[in-house]
Amino acid sequence: MTFADLGLSEETLRAVTESGYTEPTPVQAQAIPPVLMNRDLIAIAQTGTGKTASFVLPMIDVLAHGRARAMMPRSLILEPTRELAAQVAENFEKYGKYHKLSMALLIGGVSMGDQTAALAKGVDVLIATPGRLMDLFKRGKILLSGCSILVIDEADRMLDMGFIPDIEEICTKLPTTRQTLLFSATMPAPIKKLADRFLSNPKQIEVARAGMNNLLIEQRLVETTARGKRDTLKALLAAEDVRTAIIFSNRKTTVRDLAEHLQRSGMKAGQIHGDMEQAERLRELDRFKDGTINILVASDVAARGLDIKGVSHVFNYDIPWHPDDYVHRIGRTGRAGATGKAFSLVTPDDAEAVANIEKLTKSKIERVGKAPVAVPEPDAPASPAEPVRPPRRRTRGDRPAPAEPSAPVEAVAPTPQRPAREERPARPTPVSPAPVMPPSSARPAPVRPVQDRDDGPDEGWNGPFPAFLSVALTTPSAD
Repeated sequence: MTFADLGLSEETLRAVTESGYTEPTPVQAQAIPPVLMNRDLIAIAQTGTGKTASFVLPMIDVLAHGRARAMMPRSLILEPTRELAAQVAENFEKYGKYHKLSMALLIGGVSMGDQTAALAKGVDVLIATPGRLMDLFKRGKILLSGCSILVIDEADRMLDMGFIPDIEEICTKLPTTRQTLLFSATMPAPIKKLADRFLSNPKQIEVARAGMNNLLIEQRLVETTARGKRDTLKALLAAEDVRTAIIFSNRKTTVRDLAEHLQRSGMKAGQIHGDMEQAERLRELDRFKDGTINILVASDVAARGLDIKGVSHVFNYDIPWHPDDYVHRIGRTGRAGATGKAFSLVTPDDAEAVANIEKLTKSKIERVGKAPVAVPEPDAPASPAEPVRPPRRRTRGDRPAPAEPSAPVEAVAPTPQRPAREERPARPTPVSPAPVMPPSSARPAPVRPVQDRDDGPDEGWNGPFPAFLSVALTTPSAD
């Protein structure tokens, strides 16, 4: 089958031929005819199957007849990310170059003034992310009552990003008599509910569900440790014949750190993640496409739909949290009949995530390069010839004897030990005869003990009864 058999116009066929394509992919062969017949469509297709062209090509022919009005786009394509929206816009420019169709791109991170100016002139095709579209709609800058075609692309990704409520609200703003095309890699229950509510008698096609493996991609799990990931990755980059590679990580901070580390190692690496401005992200993609850099470190913002030709390798620096994302990540290679390789670095903590991926793909992924796991050895008994080191904290009376010095040193006198305190005799009961005291001139001044309280006079004795007084009381006087 050729594209000419699908009913496309001469102008569209000419643009497709000049792009280097002669035969449609399975999803294109099944989707283009019903779209040209103005039927609603549900297409379940794995990434990399050419589904973008399956709605772009027929839409160009359908919209070829008609005139756009100010602020009222004739068609709307919803995309989950800025990169996907920009890629769809490139497809319209490439395949619609022989048609006089106007187009506007509504995405965040760029000037809103240019976008509103384009809408004011009237557009045939509006490509937008839900957030920016709703923002302009609430500002009164756009009307959706003239939209006759709605495309919901990457619907399951929309679900993951929390856009389903926005999509439902957008659908209520559109005319009820419209054509709706829904494309998704999977069909979870919320997407099925969305399709049942807003699509009318759709034709459903299914090509290469996300749970099916792409046989053109060689997949490997490389076992390593959390600390050894960087070294393992650099070893793979050096050992493999890497022409162009995308390295995926779960966190934006890891993307930045890893890209800078690879650059310091002398590699031509770039980065793309959600914290970058849109202009920076597009600039990095252009550098990757034109060969200025051959390694792109990315978060999952680049996992869906980006059609970059010639990617030879995909590396999962982190195992994705959702098994569907694994299929979309490795789908950046092995596209359009080409072969590719996908390596995933796994640690013992990734066991559950890997099991979920293998359950989804219904296949066992080969494991290579098992990293040794350090197992602590049991403590060996101390040799009797070796002195046992005393504990670090010791009491004063529990110090070990000092070692015999190798040279004579000055002897230090040992600290005298305080003798044990003798038990005091019981206090005798005083007798009635008054003691004969020595004259006051020979009597020493009594030492007054410190008082514990200050609640009485300072006169009198308030300490323990002295022993010498008891002797004086019981011994006869010499006088």
